[in-house]
Amino acid sequence: MTDLKFEQKRSLTRQEAADQLTALADALREGGDAELELGPGTLGLRIPDDLHSELEVEIGDGEVELEIELKWTTAPTRAARSRTEAPADKPKRKSTPAAASRNATRSGKTGSAGSAKTRSAKRAAAKSS
Repeated sequence: MTDLKFEQKRSLTRQEAADQLTALADALREGGDAELELGPGTLGLRIPDDLHSELEVEIGDGEVELEIELKWTTAPTRAARSRTEAPADKPKRKSTPAAASRNATRSGKTGSAGSAKTRSAKRAAAKSS
């Protein structure tokens, strides 16, 4: 089912057709929320960075038909979601020798590396006194 359909058929001069295509090109170049002046009204669209295009040319019966079709999804893209929904990184705390020995004591583990660092720190403090 189509949520919205806008169709306009009218005769244009070459200059009017160029102006309409220029307005469309400007909206595409700008991206995001775009407003297109189409005849008596304005059409507002959200234009994403990535589009699918189809160009069709038919020549026959004394006419040339040129169709330019642009399609895009209305659902947010993965890149857009990751920029807006990514949780903020929490800053990591640095472990100090004192904190390491406190954590080892709490867990009941006294690793030789933590206690060796603590002994070295105590010796250095004793020498400087």
